[in-house]
Amino acid sequence: MVKNSISPEPWTLHLLGLISPFLVISGNLLGGFYTAMGLIFIWGIGPILDVLLGKSKVSRPPRDSGTPYETLLWVHGILHFFVIGSFFIFAFQQNEINFWLVTAAFSTGLCSGASAIVTAHELGHHKPKSPGWILARLLLFSVNYSHFTTEHNYVHHKWVATERDSASAKSDEGIWFFWFRTIPGQFISAVNVDNRKGRTGIKNKTIQYFSLQILTGLVLLSFSNGIVLLSGWLILSLLAILTLEYVNYIRHWGLRRDVNERQTIMHSWNTESRWSRWSLLELTRHSHHHLEASVPFWKLQPHPDAPELPSGYYACWWPCLIPPIWKRWVSPRIPHKN
Repeated sequence: MVKNSISPEPWTLHLLGLISPFLVISGNLLGGFYTAMGLIFIWGIGPILDVLLGKSKVSRPPRDSGTPYETLLWVHGILHFFVIGSFFIFAFQQNEINFWLVTAAFSTGLCSGASAIVTAHELGHHKPKSPGWILARLLLFSVNYSHFTTEHNYVHHKWVATERDSASAKSDEGIWFFWFRTIPGQFISAVNVDNRKGRTGIKNKTIQYFSLQILTGLVLLSFSNGIVLLSGWLILSLLAILTLEYVNYIRHWGLRRDVNERQTIMHSWNTESRWSRWSLLELTRHSHHHLEASVPFWKLQPHPDAPELPSGYYACWWPCLIPPIWKRWVSPRIPHKN
């Protein structure tokens, strides 16, 4: 037997995903123009890095040990609370809603979408009530999207690319309409999941989390500059949610199947863009994730025959915001038969 001469990719490359949280923490603590560092890095430099670093041509085998990656998940998760904390430290110093507060909220929200929610997505597939699962819930609560794990695990993975999935975008659907449809649609879907489990009324977990978020908002309002604090939290949460749902949009856009049709690798978009892979914990190898949701991110394999995005997640952001450009750019890549 010929030994595979290709070695696993260094796990340290995934440390690049920690740049955003450290920039945001630093920016929030320094204040002023520095609050824009996270925004500039994610929206400006990220797409450039996606293009310059290109795509991986050779699939590397997984490492023998996933310990560095599991540790990295917890580092991302815990670091997020320092990100949120640094924002509130900055917000407490503001007497009104001003330009730099909004800028800090944008940077914090984008970082939360690109770091915290990615971590919550991975940990949300852990065993219910396990430490990782609990951390995922806390991360999602911090950005007012507690129902995501319920909807994602029980609805999206089962009905992806069908009419029954609010998180799958149709080919004639632009990102703006998708946002307005999917966000309330997923919340209602999560409520229905709990109802089917017999958790109705006040026992409904989704309703409970939502009520706790409202209570948290009222606590913020009790401070002397409560309007500033609450507004900042809502703005950063909105940016985190829109970022997450943008990712949902591009991961399944235009790929459809009937509800009775078996799910295959052809119902998820993939990309081997290095910057997106390294900084987003292999989120881009999405076909494998849907075929085996329990497989940890560091074991996900590419599927060369699956639909491939023209670039990484960061580089797709700006074209995606202009639906006619997005459709012209990506439509030719939709398989004739999903």
